[in-house]
Amino acid sequence: MSAGGRAAAAPPGYAAQPVPAGPAMTRLLLIDDDARLATMVADYLRAAGYAVDTAATLRAARERVRSGAYDALVLDLMLPDGDGLDYTRELRAEAATRRLPLLMLTARGEPTDRVVGLELGADDYLPKPFEPRELLARVKALLRRAAPEPPGELLRFGRLEIDLGQRCARIEGRACELTAHQFDLLVVLARGAGRVLSRDQIMDALKGHPNDAYDRSIDVHVSRIRAAIEDDPRHPRRVLTVRGSGYLFARRQDE
Repeated sequence: MSAGGRAAAAPPGYAAQPVPAGPAMTRLLLIDDDARLATMVADYLRAAGYAVDTAATLRAARERVRSGAYDALVLDLMLPDGDGLDYTRELRAEAATRRLPLLMLTARGEPTDRVVGLELGADDYLPKPFEPRELLARVKALLRRAAPEPPGELLRFGRLEIDLGQRCARIEGRACELTAHQFDLLVVLARGAGRVLSRDQIMDALKGHPNDAYDRSIDVHVSRIRAAIEDDPRHPRRVLTVRGSGYLFARRQDE
């Protein structure tokens, strides 16, 4: 059952497919100008227990985001009145939407688009055509990663403090700008401080993150993490690259 390009038809037996239940009050915004696809996907997500609104343009999306509190966005990159990448940049520039879980959809098929989207702050991506079940799994993963953990646990490394309860990282009390996925990646690295972690190990440790062949996305997110927590991202002292092996989170960072 594939939700594909602009002329995609609803697959046989689509409505009869069993769908796992989801939280009834969780609100999603699906931004896509393909009315047929948007209707099919929105109905699928609603059947899973989510409240879903749709927007066919960036203008409509902006109005909905301003007027309603959403738990996650699903954003197509190609829209009639603008580029989803530009809107991703807008969302991450605003304090109210900086950590809003964001899954981008792309039919372009170019790795560059995925890299740029991740660099701008998207948490995940899904190329078209896609399976609705995979979209549902990725949305669930985004929401799980964004959920707050019980308060109390702090990881400290010199001037860097990682607050698991509030899901934020701070340098000398100043909050670091990280998406939910980047925060989870930082926690994985920090919990393995002093050990070299390969990309595969990192992907496996990110529970709920659908694995795929595009593990280079880890590199993009590490670059964003360095920009947020390093004094000089070009000469990192916290997240180190071990060529041919992976990444090492330094135990001692401010000496």
